[in-house]
Amino acid sequence: MTKREKARRPEDLTRLFVERANAKDAEGLALLYEEGAVMAYPPGRQTVGRAAIHRMWEEALPHMPAIEPEEPLPTLISGDLALTSTPPRDGSGARAQVVRRQPDGTWLRVLDQPEFQPVAPRWQ
Repeated sequence: MTKREKARRPEDLTRLFVERANAKDAEGLALLYEEGAVMAYPPGRQTVGRAAIHRMWEEALPHMPAIEPEEPLPTLISGDLALTSTPPRDGSGARAQVVRRQPDGTWLRVLDQPEFQPVAPRWQ
């Protein structure tokens, strides 16, 4: 592993994610997640654990177009947990992550829901 920038604030994770995805750096993306992290991706499935997340990105990145940065919504922080989110540029839902402060003060993703799709309320 090479030395990579760490997230000093929860919001840094989104920027680092975009940078590493655009560099096709699967290992670097996986390092943004805790060892036992859960990612709701690919759509309809869950990828559990840093090693599985690394393998998933190794398979997906070669087929992905460049990612444009998205303006984050305000971060919610409670102690060592934070909720980060961004609305996609195309207005197609939302993205949200639960992140945790690590013993060294940096932040890593614990839960990642990269694609929320709007759902019509059941009562309509």
